[in-house]
Amino acid sequence: MALREVAGLAVRVSEYGKGARPALLMHCSLAHSGAWAGMMAHLDDLLRATAFDLPGHGGSAALPEGRDLLDQTTAIAGALIGEPAVVIGHSFSAIAALHLGLERPELVRALVLIEPVLFAAAHGTEEFSAHEEAMLPFAESIARGRPAEAARHFMALWGDGRPWQALPEAQRSYLAERIHLIPAGYPATHEDRPRLLAPGRLEALGLPVLLLEGAASPPVIGAIGNVLFHRLSNATRRVIPGAGHMLPITHPEQSAGAIRDFLRADAG
Repeated sequence: MALREVAGLAVRVSEYGKGARPALLMHCSLAHSGAWAGMMAHLDDLLRATAFDLPGHGGSAALPEGRDLLDQTTAIAGALIGEPAVVIGHSFSAIAALHLGLERPELVRALVLIEPVLFAAAHGTEEFSAHEEAMLPFAESIARGRPAEAARHFMALWGDGRPWQALPEAQRSYLAERIHLIPAGYPATHEDRPRLLAPGRLEALGLPVLLLEGAASPPVIGAIGNVLFHRLSNATRRVIPGAGHMLPITHPEQSAGAIRDFLRADAG
């Protein structure tokens, strides 16, 4: 791991793998680049990957005041790619990966979008309404300035299945200290401020895209996946049985296998 100045921010950067294919890894909100260790143990021979801690996460500096989280994340990603790469993003960072592919396709060989939380794609569906209702306790805790309570509610829906009290105290503190970054991402996740869903935009993206999701994830993930799969012109969709939202961590071997199959097909 090394701390580097990237796109105007101090960013902690890690390297994984010894394979021939360059890759960039972007973790989910509230995690850090170490979250990829398990999955990359099964892709070590295939990918030569760079990973980084998102702004405000891990060892990276806080998001500068007034700066949009998606814009900053995408700028870091673009600055770290030296040659066309397989770009893998999870959750919020899957939106950043898609943003990068649309804005700078010359940097991207293929996209792997693991459960992109592009909730704007599901607006008007029953799944979106159910998600918003389930998130009400989280929103209320944020509004009342109770970060630990908000983190507990959030992880109950989007965590790895462990009860809040089963998490180590240091992890609970880490999550509570960064829980404000969830609503900081709403301009991208809920409002689609970068207009990724604008008419014709996704359809024009010719890059190979893998949409990877867990069978046990919140139903809104499937609703988002339906929209993206039908609008992207070169998309493959895989569902990991028994997995939830944190599938790169809870099901690393299966997630890696799906990515390997996708990249093998892309190469062929």
